[in-house]
Amino acid sequence: MHGTLARPGPTPRRSRVPLTLRLAFRELRAGLAGFAVFLACIALGVAAIAGVASISRSLTDGLGREGKRILGGDLTYSLINREATVNERAALDAQGKVSVVTTLRAMALAGDKGAALVELKAVDGAYPAAGDLVTDPALPLSDLLAEKDGTFGAVADPILLTRLDLKVGDRIEIAGKPIAIRATLVSEPDKIANGIGFGPRLLVSAATLQATGLIRPGSLNRWSYRIQAPAADDAELERRVATVARAAPDAGWEMRSRSNADPRFAKSVERFTQFLTLVGLTALIVGGVGVANAVNAFVARKRGSIATLKSVGAPGGQVVAIYLTQVMLVAGLGTVIGLAIGAGLPFLLDALFHDALPLPLNPTLAPAELLLAAAYGLLTALAFAIIPLGHAHDVPVSGLFRDVVDPDTRKTRLRYRLILVAALAALVALALATAFDRRVALMFIVAAGLAFGLLRLVALGLMAGARRLPRPRSAAPRMALANLHRPGALTPAIVLSLGLGVTLLVTLSLIDANVRRTLTSSLPARAPNLFFLDIPAADADGFHAELGRLAPGAKIERVPMMRGRIVAINDTPAAAIKPPEDAAWVLDGDRGITYSDDLPEGSSLVDGAWWSAEEGAKPLVSFDAELGRALNLGVGGTVTVNVLGRNLTAKVANLRKVEWRNLGINFVMVFSPGTFRGAPHSDLATLTLAGGPDAGTEALILRDVARAFPSVTSVRVKDALDTVNDIVGKLVLAIRAASGVAVVASLFVLAGAIAAGHRARLYDAVVLKVLGATRGRLLLAYTLEYGALGIATALFGLLAGTLAGWTIVTRVMKLDFALDLSGALVASTLAVVFAIVLGLAGTWRILGQKPAPYLRQF
Repeated sequence: MHGTLARPGPTPRRSRVPLTLRLAFRELRAGLAGFAVFLACIALGVAAIAGVASISRSLTDGLGREGKRILGGDLTYSLINREATVNERAALDAQGKVSVVTTLRAMALAGDKGAALVELKAVDGAYPAAGDLVTDPALPLSDLLAEKDGTFGAVADPILLTRLDLKVGDRIEIAGKPIAIRATLVSEPDKIANGIGFGPRLLVSAATLQATGLIRPGSLNRWSYRIQAPAADDAELERRVATVARAAPDAGWEMRSRSNADPRFAKSVERFTQFLTLVGLTALIVGGVGVANAVNAFVARKRGSIATLKSVGAPGGQVVAIYLTQVMLVAGLGTVIGLAIGAGLPFLLDALFHDALPLPLNPTLAPAELLLAAAYGLLTALAFAIIPLGHAHDVPVSGLFRDVVDPDTRKTRLRYRLILVAALAALVALALATAFDRRVALMFIVAAGLAFGLLRLVALGLMAGARRLPRPRSAAPRMALANLHRPGALTPAIVLSLGLGVTLLVTLSLIDANVRRTLTSSLPARAPNLFFLDIPAADADGFHAELGRLAPGAKIERVPMMRGRIVAINDTPAAAIKPPEDAAWVLDGDRGITYSDDLPEGSSLVDGAWWSAEEGAKPLVSFDAELGRALNLGVGGTVTVNVLGRNLTAKVANLRKVEWRNLGINFVMVFSPGTFRGAPHSDLATLTLAGGPDAGTEALILRDVARAFPSVTSVRVKDALDTVNDIVGKLVLAIRAASGVAVVASLFVLAGAIAAGHRARLYDAVVLKVLGATRGRLLLAYTLEYGALGIATALFGLLAGTLAGWTIVTRVMKLDFALDLSGALVASTLAVVFAIVLGLAGTWRILGQKPAPYLRQF
């Protein structure tokens, strides 16, 4: 019988998917076991960066979308201390329908219940021209503010009612004029445009303001002319702005358009976003250590697979490519999770706090910002994964199996080190390219590099020191000492992860303590108790005498004050000057100015000389030295300011150092008396009680001054500081929240480092238990080991965190630094305890294993 061979079947179609990718996907079919810390670290860091960027974009879009509502019009022109002239008003009226809003500070007197500072806002019949004003009860604004039975009405912030124990229907006095509170203010459409207020809002009519007599030459007030041009696009608005500029070139007003409603707030958002993004990047970089630990553990788990691939002829480069593909796929998953969380934060924030948010939030997806966060995440994963993966390239098959007890020490190939350098360079380039302030970003990059380098040196120093110490006689200490420096020791990973976390905690603790100390503890001891504004020049002497009667022995200072806007420096228009960010505020908006025969208290000359009585008849100015340097302004230069609609140019006679933090009377610019001779002005005064802060005495002075001089505005320094503290407290809370992400990442990294050493610990436990070691003795050894690592790392964190805190407080924030280690010591102690507890928790299960099954594997 003749046999026949079966015909060969059709040749299998060759897959178009590259072999490396196919093998990578097959390996991942087993699941993501062991990648929990890896995923958490990447997702957490990406979520922090994406969340901050998305919220910032939503705020920026909200400002753009709600620009008209925020401004109250399509264009707004503001003047300080004066109304627009006939010609100026005609130029504005030609551009569209104009409504007028006047804002100033005043004192509300409620009889024996006391007096309170209010932010007075007088509006005309067109208000609000954009947005909705919400009051309780909800009645037409014209009815609420109208004069009835000889008394004008007002809408008050509920805070004012609480502060003076009032209710709707009660009456107060403003400059001696009775005003009835007819409703409370629920929502004000243009609240942001008014800036930070030191008192509750009181809304009145323009007729009410005129009746009070508060508008007089020299008084501090702002007139805002809001132009409605709904049919005009942005290009048309620009043309109208140019037309107004040609018609009134010397008006000295501040102009804003709906497309850039609040440039100062937008800059603040960008600056704060950069800071929080850097904190998020810190979390991502700290998480990168967790990535490296997880990849090391991943390679250890895959020794068998790597050995098998190599034994059947797979080149080292292909092996690395297979597992790098797997790692980057997992990193991609973590990045997607982080992006989803970050992108959803603005929507969650809007859903939970829409009515409570004081800012216009427009929740939106921000593709560019999310792409940036994804790039940060993937580059961080690549940078921290490539060296552990590249290590397997040249290790022979036998070395892979022997690596548990005899780790290979050869250097990683150059190609993998170059990939690391390229990934780090890309991270640095991204951070610098997207930074609002590149100087701050560069400081962060240098600090991060130094932290990693120093922690590596600390780990190497600990290992070298442990290696040279004499061996203790007792078994547990001897084992703990050996564990610190043996091959495959956890020392580098634990020192790096724990050290970064402690350093960050100490830094934040010191910054928080110094900012709060500067704003609270140190200021009231040196600052005046009360400020008095808008003191009519004709009543100045009488007012001074009244203060002396009300507060015998108190220190009273009084100076003339006006408001002016810098329009040119050294004949260069202010709009053409590009100052450093920390000096830009001097050119942005109006500034308080004064004139004096003598050098003000709290100032010291740095360059030039103070003017004599004869020289003081000429237009001269003394300028703040630090700001002068930032603006390239020196002695002999010129400053042009617009005051009451007139441009005045003065020569810089001297530069002086100003002590701003004592909250005394001082100004960026102090002019010679001859500069403003005969110009209308009001006086500014401070009162410092001999016995220090006294709430009862201050309240009585406020009430009596409001009665005797109703046009004078009184500001209690403590109330102003409380307002600032509230704002700073919210900023600090945001910083703590973002920094908490970095701390959580550190905890993940620490847990990952301990988990990465699981196989080596298991090997040790099995061998030592066979040799007769008890669980208690092994626990003691591990407690000593983790305790030594925790203490050494905590000491480094204290030193590095203190140095970082000092640098940020003194160099960036320009504040005095006081060493307050109370919070830092608590953080360091908790870190040591956490390291020991987490380390022992990770080894407890290992110590309970029976040796026999593992001996058969080994």
